[in-house]
Amino acid sequence: MKTIRVALIGLGNIGRNLLDILVHRQAAIAHDHGLRFSLVAAADSRGAAICAEGLDLAQLRDIKLARGSVAEIPLHGRAGLTGLGMLAQIEADVLVEASPTNLVDGEPGMSCSRLALERGMHLVFANKGPLVLAYDDLMAQAASVGRQVLFSGTVAGGLPTVNIGVRDLAGSGVTRVEGIFNGTTNYILTRMANEHLSYDAAVKGAQAAGIAEADPTLDVDGWDAANKLVIIANSVLHRPTRLQDLTVKGIRDITLADLDAAAAQGQAIKLLAIAERQGGDYALRVEPTWLPLNHPLARTGMWDMAVVYYTDYMGVISAIIEEEGPVPTSAAVLRDMINLYR
Repeated sequence: MKTIRVALIGLGNIGRNLLDILVHRQAAIAHDHGLRFSLVAAADSRGAAICAEGLDLAQLRDIKLARGSVAEIPLHGRAGLTGLGMLAQIEADVLVEASPTNLVDGEPGMSCSRLALERGMHLVFANKGPLVLAYDDLMAQAASVGRQVLFSGTVAGGLPTVNIGVRDLAGSGVTRVEGIFNGTTNYILTRMANEHLSYDAAVKGAQAAGIAEADPTLDVDGWDAANKLVIIANSVLHRPTRLQDLTVKGIRDITLADLDAAAAQGQAIKLLAIAERQGGDYALRVEPTWLPLNHPLARTGMWDMAVVYYTDYMGVISAIIEEEGPVPTSAAVLRDMINLYR
């Protein structure tokens, strides 16, 4: 049995659900993979907790469910200690970076990730910010210290979008990628089309269902999908890419009349992230797209996300996930934690 010392930064939905999965799956992980994950440190916005012998996962989960802080854990909690300060004090094998995504400067995840690599930790990201802003730099730093960076939960939650492209298409060229990478916009467009709801009513429905923020701008204007396409471009297509390389258009202007017109022609409208090889480069865009109804992405339901890879030698590969909440993303983080040691 190999014990893996884990540090966790960020205990929102993803981090909290990761704890719950570990509570329920630890015995199976030990049996199936010979691994035991010991959470030696965790940090949230109010403090941190450190225990070299391993924190009680169920206790920490329950504190967070009660809207408390890791700093409240008896003996081990430290109010006001930041994630960066925590990392400077501990020895760990893996940092799980699940702090809120910041697309301005990537902080605090950027500094925490760099320090974790300096201190010899592998990285598992749920946080997209550092990858979108500094993918090449992070990968170069990881390579220089012989550490791995995995991030399969950053693109379409539990869907193995990254893994299919990086691992399973090795040796083949990708000529085109089409993805429904944002579940909120797919929920909105699907309900508009199927229930003849107005855009505003469908947005309110998404907010009531807990999959849209009070300000849904990042989703409906296409920027969340764009961030994920940046990650795919860098990791799968090996194209150094920043957000400014994409053209981005969201769904605010899509009307019931547009959806009806598409349906009358046997088509559906979906917000797609598209990478298309053109000569020696890729054209990258996010935009509402008309699709024939027999297209795999046209058949997706309101809880679905999906990807289609077009390749030179492996044909066309499609994958779809039905994902009603954040739990599959947390499961994808655990998948990466295990895959570090396969």
